[in-house]
Amino acid sequence: MRRILPHPLMSLAIFVMWLLLNQSVSPAALTFAAVLALGGGWMMTTLEQTGPRIRRPWTIIKLAGIIFIDIVHSNIAVAKIILRPSSRRGAPGFMAVPLDIRNPYGLATLAIVITSTPGTIWTNFSYSSGMLLIHVLDLQEEQLWIDTIKNRYERRLMEIFE
Repeated sequence: MRRILPHPLMSLAIFVMWLLLNQSVSPAALTFAAVLALGGGWMMTTLEQTGPRIRRPWTIIKLAGIIFIDIVHSNIAVAKIILRPSSRRGAPGFMAVPLDIRNPYGLATLAIVITSTPGTIWTNFSYSSGMLLIHVLDLQEEQLWIDTIKNRYERRLMEIFE
């Protein structure tokens, strides 16, 4: 069975997503969705990615709580900027953050966290130098952002994945 469906959950997700995007349940749509789902699963095997090795699962819960609180705070800060532009203290800008984490799952998680937080977006990462480039909507103190990313997110992600 693993030979036909090497990644069953991903194949199922592709199948369902195609049907949702196509908004049709005709025999042709079902057949094409099945072909895409099987092909997607087989393509994934060529990447030969091993699954993540979680070292400290309880840290995930702590990190999720921190992320939740930071997202709520960022939503409030961005809403204030939108509703009262005069309340903005900084200016939009790009900044570089030196990262120590190299685990691809940790980097992907950090990218999701930064991009999910209103007012920030992950724009570039140089694997060779370890420099992350982010855009911040209300950039005031670069060192504060660097400390936040390194101490609140990167440190915990390294505990989880490395």
